[in-house]
Amino acid sequence: MAAGFKVAEPLEYHRSFLKENCRPDGRELSEFRTTTLNIGSITTADGSALVKVGNTTVICGIKAELTNPIVEAPGKGYIVPNVDLPPLCSSRFRPGPPAEQAQAASQFIADVIESSEVIQTEDLCIERGKLCWVLYCDMMCLDYDGNVLDACIIALLAALKNTQLPEVTISTETSKPEVNLEKRHGLHIHKHPVGASFCVFDDSILIVDPTAEEESLSTAHLTVVTDDEDRLCVVHKPGGTSLSGEKLQECISRATARQREIQKLIDKVIHSVKTAQ
Repeated sequence: MAAGFKVAEPLEYHRSFLKENCRPDGRELSEFRTTTLNIGSITTADGSALVKVGNTTVICGIKAELTNPIVEAPGKGYIVPNVDLPPLCSSRFRPGPPAEQAQAASQFIADVIESSEVIQTEDLCIERGKLCWVLYCDMMCLDYDGNVLDACIIALLAALKNTQLPEVTISTETSKPEVNLEKRHGLHIHKHPVGASFCVFDDSILIVDPTAEEESLSTAHLTVVTDDEDRLCVVHKPGGTSLSGEKLQECISRATARQREIQKLIDKVIHSVKTAQ
């Protein structure tokens, strides 16, 4: 009976739970799904991380390449993020060029990188006007069950913290770069941005960390990104119903609590990997 009701009237089915202040998967309205993290799993990358938020799974691999700085910013390197939502992660995505959602997610991650200053691009410069690093940060969703943006930010931050760049010197004789793969150093992470995503049901009920089904039934989406100094980095709300200042404040305070939880998780995983080595 319940299964038939769920298929025929998905919104009413969800409402029957929301009335009781819980959700079909047993979570409270303000409860995140279990989040797990694994780092360094792609040995061919300079840094990597795999994140699961409930069933939603995102892997991030970072490849560093040497290049010339752009003319407008001779003393800076740069970061190029890309989010891939391939057909294998959900039947909602089709083969072919990146769909709108993947492009929007890539742009969102680029905004987070820029506004949070997770890395200062000056740190990626090797010789002003001549040589710098470009970090290609590829995030691929392996299983899509809602809230892919939060998972992408965690995967990116953990992969950046796992990244080791080889030492590069410029030869005085040939003026060419010499790369020492034996000597590597980590990136200097300035800020730790973490996102918290919310959905609004019936224009008024706020739920955190939505599943794919909850996303499809909601009237608005919102992602709030804060850093380790409780600074608001990005508020991303693509259309939908408006939110009261009070509700927005509620989202921000939930986001700052989430930031602390995730930073602790990343530090713990990185520490356990270091002790294992």
